[in-house]
Amino acid sequence: MPREKRKRSETGIYHVMLRGIDGGKIFIEDEDKQQFKDAVMKAKERGQFLLYGYCLMNNHIHLLIKEKEEIGISIKRITVSYVQWYNNKYGRSGHLFQNRYKSEVVEDDTYLLVVLRYIHQNPAKAKITNTAKEYKWSSYNQYINGFNNKKAEIDIDIIKSYFSDQDNFEKYMNEINNDKCLEYVEKKKYTDEQLMDEIRKKYKIEKIKIMNINQRNSLIYNIKQETGASIRQLSRILGLGRGIIEKATKTR
Repeated sequence: MPREKRKRSETGIYHVMLRGIDGGKIFIEDEDKQQFKDAVMKAKERGQFLLYGYCLMNNHIHLLIKEKEEIGISIKRITVSYVQWYNNKYGRSGHLFQNRYKSEVVEDDTYLLVVLRYIHQNPAKAKITNTAKEYKWSSYNQYINGFNNKKAEIDIDIIKSYFSDQDNFEKYMNEINNDKCLEYVEKKKYTDEQLMDEIRKKYKIEKIKIMNINQRNSLIYNIKQETGASIRQLSRILGLGRGIIEKATKTR
């Protein structure tokens, strides 16, 4: 099935989420987060986009951007720069991010504030910190700097204009809510043995090698969707080549 065409924002504002491949880590050390942030700032300078917010979590990233150049160009510029640095640092090769970033359009002022609150509350909701303010790797404290006439690295003026003072900003940003904006759902991790047990509860996989192609592809596709297991792990478990698994997961 061809990929769904991305919806274009009439305001030019997008909430973007980048995820580690197969739910893996994007950042191991604080130096990595700083390097990614530097890559964003360099891309911002070159592409002239506005950056309203960000949050760097260990295995996913949120950005709130108003594009100047096409948003995909800016995101590619950021990720290519960071992955090259990361692979060199850790002596690895290949992809780090899921192939396609997720995005949603932000078309009105109300949702702009909701998305920024959602982004800032990520660490607290994940129980990494008690409050949004405690987390070093989000834009929350950039706004606090702005309210205190200190320099901010991002474009804070539009958001600041909605709040009379810092107290009102912090009250809104920490308000209890059920916001779900490009919600990131942590995949359950299985050992090979656990995955095999999980699959056998529902499927008779012993005959997978003698199934016709359509039956086999349908079975593999369903297992992938239900377990979220990686192509590499499914290849080991099912005793099939990675190319077969990959093709089967793209058949619908």
